[in-house]
Amino acid sequence: MAAEYATFGLAPATRAGQVHTDGDFQVHRDFMDFVVDGRPLLFRLSDLDAVSPLASDVPPAIFTAQVRGLLLEADAPLPGGRYVIYGCPECADLACGAVTAVILRDGDDFVWRDFAWQTSELADLELNGYHGIGPYRFPGAAYREALATLLDGAPRPRRRVLLIGTRVALLARLAAALRTIGIGADITEDARGVPADELRTYGAVAFGRTVTEARRASVRRAFADAGVDVAHVDGMGPVVPVLVAQIEHALDRGPAERRRLTRLTATAAAADVEVTSPCRVRLTAYRLDRLHRTHVHEVFDGVLEPGGHRVALDAGAVKGEAYVVARTPGSVLVTAVTRAPGRG
Repeated sequence: MAAEYATFGLAPATRAGQVHTDGDFQVHRDFMDFVVDGRPLLFRLSDLDAVSPLASDVPPAIFTAQVRGLLLEADAPLPGGRYVIYGCPECADLACGAVTAVILRDGDDFVWRDFAWQTSELADLELNGYHGIGPYRFPGAAYREALATLLDGAPRPRRRVLLIGTRVALLARLAAALRTIGIGADITEDARGVPADELRTYGAVAFGRTVTEARRASVRRAFADAGVDVAHVDGMGPVVPVLVAQIEHALDRGPAERRRLTRLTATAAAADVEVTSPCRVRLTAYRLDRLHRTHVHEVFDGVLEPGGHRVALDAGAVKGEAYVVARTPGSVLVTAVTRAPGRG
């Protein structure tokens, strides 16, 4: 198959971390995704939890080597001139599976072809090839320019969050959960005494429900005086996985127009979710009982086509104070369950 010309670009993307109720977790990863003809290449893979080799937490020498490889300035890491395009976000082990492709030069152009799912040194195109993806021919100048920008020492994302609140025990559990998935977290009652240089290291500030508006304004003013644009999170409820999801959403630095998950609302009867490309969506309901114990219900897990979808909710799963978290392989949204006045 002849390779047709396509545009090549890069865009920030996030693989949101998650803390499970059984103590298991998945790590938070920031990376640069490949944008082909204006659309993230990862979006063509509907049920893939993966990151590109251009991740922000990769050591600088290895990151540079990955870029040099994509520029064909280094030998291919796999037989047949194959390069890893997307790999396991937890360990990057080929045995976990990876999307690979042949990258070659054709005159001044770069060609990506023969995409495949690979779990060993050799790829089986007949059995595991992505026959609907590629081949792509990228004009050499634009391709080199896009990748060369990654070698200029651009600032890395601020993966720290400042937690403001008075419920010390809850904040301590939240901070521990965030650190487990790779997000730095610090706790304070106010930010007025925090040096400006330290405030500039945070990507988000999260407020507990008991924090007064005056204190919130003081914190916002401190960040503004430090000259840092930081995301603000108003904690929905005292449920650690819900708060983690809120913070993950706030830290997502990818362009809004390139996110898969764009809308989530929920009532006692149903959750409404909207996606922009075919992808796996998982909906989880969290509710607090009268003793403030958390109950978790997995309400949906499947691949959805682009557009809006309504998922029925069991009344018992969202009784009382409840929240719904929606996750795709690359993004997360959270909503409180709303209900008609006078109905519990």
